[in-house]
Amino acid sequence: MVTFKDKAQEFLAQERIAVAGVSRQGQETANLIYRKLRETGRQVFPVNPSANIIEGEMCYPNMQSIPGGVDGVIIVTRPEVTEEIVRDCVEAGVPRVWMHNNTFMPSSVSDTAVQTCRDHNITVIDGGCPMMFLDLGHKCMRWMLGVMGRLPK
Repeated sequence: MVTFKDKAQEFLAQERIAVAGVSRQGQETANLIYRKLRETGRQVFPVNPSANIIEGEMCYPNMQSIPGGVDGVIIVTRPEVTEEIVRDCVEAGVPRVWMHNNTFMPSSVSDTAVQTCRDHNITVIDGGCPMMFLDLGHKCMRWMLGVMGRLPK
């Protein structure tokens, strides 16, 4: 059986990752994930249709506009926006999607978007946070959520 940890490690082994939901304010969860992935040497692409530049880098309005495509996208948005982004991922041929969710903020997960991923053979992680695998404090949170039975399947 493939576990959440297995799925997360496979996702995070990718080199070209988009992060949808980054903002110009820079304090959003998506921005923190974007920065951490960039620090690890990956090619990371900010996605926000309302911004041209995020954190000094070109920002893309959608998946199709990213030159060369991406190996996966982390979505940190409202569920109804997640559904739009997943439809965009289908059109762009994105093979992996991670819909962010943690205990302390609203979820990006949409049942409709999860089903769309499955219908189009997109590997989907429907919950959790990539930071649980990238940062010591968040790794501790992952352990605690695991004990509580609150990690994605």
